[in-house]
Amino acid sequence: MKERVIALGFFDGVHLGHGALLRRTAEEAARRGCTPAVFTFDRAPKEAVTGVPCPLLNSPEDRRDLIRRLYGIEDVLMAPFDREMMTTPWDAFVTEILVKRYHAVHVVAGHDHHFGYKNQGSPELLAEKCRELGVGCDIIPKVERAGITVSSTYIRRLVELGQMERAAEFLGHPHVLSQTVRHGRRIGRTIGIPTINLTVPPHVLTPSHGVYAARACLPDGQELMGVTNVGTRPTVHNGSDVTVETFLLDFDGDLYGQTVRLEFHSRLRDEIRFDSLDALKAQISADAETVRRLLSPVDGAK
Repeated sequence: MKERVIALGFFDGVHLGHGALLRRTAEEAARRGCTPAVFTFDRAPKEAVTGVPCPLLNSPEDRRDLIRRLYGIEDVLMAPFDREMMTTPWDAFVTEILVKRYHAVHVVAGHDHHFGYKNQGSPELLAEKCRELGVGCDIIPKVERAGITVSSTYIRRLVELGQMERAAEFLGHPHVLSQTVRHGRRIGRTIGIPTINLTVPPHVLTPSHGVYAARACLPDGQELMGVTNVGTRPTVHNGSDVTVETFLLDFDGDLYGQTVRLEFHSRLRDEIRFDSLDALKAQISADAETVRRLLSPVDGAK
């Protein structure tokens, strides 16, 4: 039987508050010699219950990747938030799902975690039930930075405003978007500035339109600096479709069909319409030099 220490939560953004839970989970799993795990859902429970769309910081794939890559969690148990899950009483969730189905020997949750039918499960009830079952339990207090509680809601607002440096302070890492590179209109290639195109998945919020200093992490582990435009590309395209288009510095290759992780580091400027492709090219070249200054390693450090 595979015994697990399980962290509970939705983990949108995988921010510093979540990090406190995940670090505790990894520590306890190491102490017990069992598997560090997360139990989460494929979609936001609040959205499923209310029917009101809730744009998220991450796709399920990015959440899973951040949880594993940054905190060493081995198992990300991502359950569908369906009718069965919606109607499971809180105590049955602990006993039947966490303990019997997933073999939890220790559970970690945040100070404000509610779960089960009509959110009737609370941190206090969870701790009490775990004691009754002989299962370990940690309730993690809120995490603050400069007097502000670290929360997904607050970080979503920062990303919507394009405040990527501040978002990273609360996330503990740059805001990320991982997607498969798709074919664009190849206009960049004709002016000597080839770009890669990503789309923002459904239910994931789009950062404020503008131009960003970014880093692209390729499937082979290579990391490249980039100039990323989020918006409608007004110089070359008059439609309303939003694209995430990145000019990779010092790269000449084909990434079509491959998955790239894009890290947003800082917003450089607004998206603007240029009178000519030459003017656009000159501006992107200037943006590239700004990105080099901002993101180049210092003294050989990454």
